[in-house]
Amino acid sequence: MPDLLIELFSEEIPARMQTRAADDLRRLVTDGLVEAGLTYAHGGAFATPRRLTLALEGLTDRSPDTVEERKGPKVGAPEKAIEGFVRGAGVSREALETRDTGKGEVYFAKIHRQGRAAEEIVAEVLEATIRAFPWPKSMRWGTGSLRWVRPLHRILCILTDGDGTHRTVPMEVDGIRAGDLTEGHRFMSPGEIRVTSFEDYAARLKRAHVVLDTAERAEAIRADAENLAFAAGLELVGDAGLLSEVAGLVEWPVTLMGRIDEAFLDLPPEVLQTSMKEHQKFFSVRDPRSGRIERFITVANRETADDGATILAGNQRVLSARLADAAFFWKNDLAVAEGRKMQPWIDNLASVTFHAELGSEADRVERIAALARDLAPAVGADPDMAEQAARLAKADLTSEMVYEFPELQGIMGRYYAKSAGFPDEIADAVAEHYAPLGPSDTVPTAPVSVAVSLAEKIDKLAGFWAIGEKPTGSKDPYALRRAALGVIRLLTTNEYRIAIKSFFRAQDFLVSGAGSARLSDAVSSVSSSNAFSEDEVRRFVSELRADETEIEVDKVVTEWTRLSKEVWPDLLAFLHDRLKVHLRDEGIRHDVIDACLAMPGNDDLTLLVKRAQALSEFLKTDDGENLLAGFRRANNILTQAEEKDGVEYSFGADAKHAKADEEKALFAALDQQGPVIEAAMKDEDFAAAMESLALLRTPIDAFFEAVQINTDNQILRRNRLNLLSQIRQLCLGVADLNRIEG
Repeated sequence: MPDLLIELFSEEIPARMQTRAADDLRRLVTDGLVEAGLTYAHGGAFATPRRLTLALEGLTDRSPDTVEERKGPKVGAPEKAIEGFVRGAGVSREALETRDTGKGEVYFAKIHRQGRAAEEIVAEVLEATIRAFPWPKSMRWGTGSLRWVRPLHRILCILTDGDGTHRTVPMEVDGIRAGDLTEGHRFMSPGEIRVTSFEDYAARLKRAHVVLDTAERAEAIRADAENLAFAAGLELVGDAGLLSEVAGLVEWPVTLMGRIDEAFLDLPPEVLQTSMKEHQKFFSVRDPRSGRIERFITVANRETADDGATILAGNQRVLSARLADAAFFWKNDLAVAEGRKMQPWIDNLASVTFHAELGSEADRVERIAALARDLAPAVGADPDMAEQAARLAKADLTSEMVYEFPELQGIMGRYYAKSAGFPDEIADAVAEHYAPLGPSDTVPTAPVSVAVSLAEKIDKLAGFWAIGEKPTGSKDPYALRRAALGVIRLLTTNEYRIAIKSFFRAQDFLVSGAGSARLSDAVSSVSSSNAFSEDEVRRFVSELRADETEIEVDKVVTEWTRLSKEVWPDLLAFLHDRLKVHLRDEGIRHDVIDACLAMPGNDDLTLLVKRAQALSEFLKTDDGENLLAGFRRANNILTQAEEKDGVEYSFGADAKHAKADEEKALFAALDQQGPVIEAAMKDEDFAAAMESLALLRTPIDAFFEAVQINTDNQILRRNRLNLLSQIRQLCLGVADLNRIEG
């Protein structure tokens, strides 16, 4: 069984495309080989800036012979139909077989296909792969028709047998004939290299200053960079994304450490790090005591006679020019922050469009500020401070530094707010109002920060839902899933008790342009309960002076109706879907979550999570499983009886009608544990409620073992059915156990 080695050698492949391209090469080739009848034992794909490589071990040397049985026309069919079948199957008339299918005699043909040699199949599959390779961007060059990410120079394709002999797979693509030759490092080891196997290939490449494995290159860069920093008494600022990118830029990584000009050391560390990363792909090196970034590490693609001195000198010149620009932006921005309290930037937000249907960034700031003030009491924040922070949160979007480095938005806002003399709580809220940005990002805990961050995300969700711009499939251009997860994590991590539905409702009026801040307060007070109506909205709006609201009553009522029927239920369902994903990642089953979502107060996410966690833990115990079985049995018997009798058995169980000891014991257990469970539920102590429910398991099991429910005595039967109803109501008061699977 031979081993297969493929290398596609080209001009430089962009680093961002390499990992995906290596995976695509492996997938397309192996899928094609397997479909054609070849199997293999192991495989690995690799990428460097100039090559994609695939190595397969234990490839079968030919595809197996196959026999296909094909059904034809009935015996006695027209001769032309039979001749056409014979011709299509590629067999003679005499080779046809007949078989009774139960609906008459039918012709069958057995088509024998001989297996093909691995060389033939590999050539066919590889050519198809090259011609249809899914590059995000590709190009043509010369006079050929082939498209590749960059001009393709060589195709290496060999099969190596167990005795070490190898043979080239005969194939050609647009004049590029496959061979057993590759090339080493462009500068350090130019020239052709003949290889005989993957092991030989990898070893010869390394001697020619090419490290084939991306992970090996990345680890070498990380280790060398950390050692250089440590030797200078400093530490490397970790950046996994930059490390991955730089590993795709070099075939022979050589790490070099340089100094940052003293004139730039007082720039914020985030500015230094971002400028060096974005413009030069440099790693930052900081003083662990002060946190100040003082040096940089660059990764060259070659060794030099002067140990990189010339490379470093050139890099430092370019870096100084870049940092001079950053220093200029910093100086200008500080003048605006210190001298005019950031007000010019706030004013400029009116000319920055957030969304065509949702207004400018200034419009959005007004909405966020109003909502942050409303949210402040619920999260323990000062309303004035929350509103002030919200009004500053987007100001840095029009600063010079953030215009140059958009990824610094919020971060620079903190610096500018502090320079302007605002309290630390406000400056921190400006920096943290985007957080959390993902499932592993830190969640703000300071009350002012939480108020502004929640307001920012609720406004985004409410706004895009109000205009019908929702995520579809894998498309989420406005990061609404991330915003929803942010709301979930802000509330549940900090254990804030907020009925999120009312804030969505109120914000939708502001977003839609049908409301004002004052009207939003009125609508919020109506919508804080579910008992709202068009008449109530009409009354609230009518009580406001028209010259203050500038809104027609009918317009508001129409918008209220649309939002209440279409937008809010769908938005809450979306939030619940994101919560399901979040809790599933924490090990809570989807049916457990559904059982808790069906309970009242499901827009209080902290309450919802506490209930789900307690129920999840309870159902993992023997008592939980058995009580669930008892509930199902009681519910099934009760449901069948109610359907048969046409009545509801929901009250009237009396212990005086109990006959069996087990029946009396169950009455006693329910009398004892029922109030305890109800008190625990009132106090939202779900764990205690579950513990009390667990104490019912034994008397319920004993009751079902000893007592006949559907007895001929109708008094006893009704009493026992009403007793089952007590069990059902107690269990359903904790969670909708009907939704638990299994």
